[in-house]
Amino acid sequence: MALNLESKKQVVSEVAAVAADAYSAVAAEYSGLDVAALTELRAKARENGVYLRVVKNTLARRAVEGTEFECMQQGLVGPLLLAFSQEDPGSAGRVIKEFTKDHEALVVKMIAVGGELFDATELGRLASLPTKEQAISLLMAVMKAPVEKLARTVNEVPGKLVRTVAAIRDQKESAA
Repeated sequence: MALNLESKKQVVSEVAAVAADAYSAVAAEYSGLDVAALTELRAKARENGVYLRVVKNTLARRAVEGTEFECMQQGLVGPLLLAFSQEDPGSAGRVIKEFTKDHEALVVKMIAVGGELFDATELGRLASLPTKEQAISLLMAVMKAPVEKLARTVNEVPGKLVRTVAAIRDQKESAA
């Protein structure tokens, strides 16, 4: 279906708005996937807070212009779909990586995070990034550990005194 100028402008502005707020982007070649597989991928993407869109390359180049994903412009060739992480940096990587396990036809071409372009081999690293809740949990565990250690250390002094007094008492009782 051919797009008229207004439709093209609308697509560019929509993708540009998403790209401006996204944490990471994955570009993958989708040729060889049937409609049912793409529908399944779109559903998984929606569930995980990933914006997934098949966009003409010229429109995609214009959409990422001025965003931190501008580094992807040179690699936007061929039939590509773009996946933007909207909730956490690793969500697009997790969705695409999980999907490629069952569908070899989806081939990752490039990844962009924080204005840097990465090779497709870095998909595993992107997918292993923690979610926001996991990162907060890890941070809280790191912050809580010294406090717990201090509490155990401070609590050990009176505990040791009590054990020493009990040992002396037991020793005196056994001697008497």
